[in-house]
Amino acid sequence: MTDDVRLDAGSAGLTIAPGDGGAIHSLTVDGTELLRQDPGTGCFVMAPWAGRLGNGELTVGDQAYRMPINNPPHSIHGTARDGAWDVIATSPTAATISHRLDDPWPFAGTVTQTFTLTDIGLTLAMRIATDHEVFPAQGGWHPWFLREVPPATGPVRLDFAPAWQYERGDDYLPTGREIAPTPPPWDDCFAMPNGVLARLTWPGFLEFTITSPVHDVVIWTLPEQSLSVEAQSGPPDGLNTEPRLVTPDSPLDIRVDWTWQRLSQS
Repeated sequence: MTDDVRLDAGSAGLTIAPGDGGAIHSLTVDGTELLRQDPGTGCFVMAPWAGRLGNGELTVGDQAYRMPINNPPHSIHGTARDGAWDVIATSPTAATISHRLDDPWPFAGTVTQTFTLTDIGLTLAMRIATDHEVFPAQGGWHPWFLREVPPATGPVRLDFAPAWQYERGDDYLPTGREIAPTPPPWDDCFAMPNGVLARLTWPGFLEFTITSPVHDVVIWTLPEQSLSVEAQSGPPDGLNTEPRLVTPDSPLDIRVDWTWQRLSQS
């Protein structure tokens, strides 16, 4: 198994696990862990699709494909998080890792992640590229942020202002209707046409801002210990409803920036 990659910048630290689906296992600021540590949490990559793929079915042109059902009755979060990743380049504050798309994904291609750490932020960048065939793709990241951390004076607060919410059907897929944002709890996708902007505040400790040029974000607040803010390049089942085609001349590039500001305790 490929060894973990450790990045350090000032008092921020990041641990990347190429041998565990290219996931982030740890993000610390001033020695405090921000991510949940249970197996399968931390922050994992979602590619070549994000969220649920309806009934595991993908149609490209006149050809239908079926992905493994890992969140019945759907397939969820792509195949890259279950695959092997190779370390392409590392420095004390940056790393690039790569994954070959293969079975059960029917199209040959590559997913590349680059992580760039500073004392006040982390940039996540992804490229999904094809070898030759045209295929639809989505990408994003699924962090599990801890609600409570020792230096904070209370649980984390989430602030964001979406333009609308994708109405979710009983099957957890968008119905096609755009509705006014509902009150939490959420396992829902929201639209931010001017780019994703969300803020987490651990009072007395850290203000953490999530920005991205992508227009969709899934917010998941149901776990008691954590919450997720998942900036992604399309809504659930978007491979079928809003396909963004990857071609040899047009890979899919996705970027998410996490920046933080330390708060004084008073």
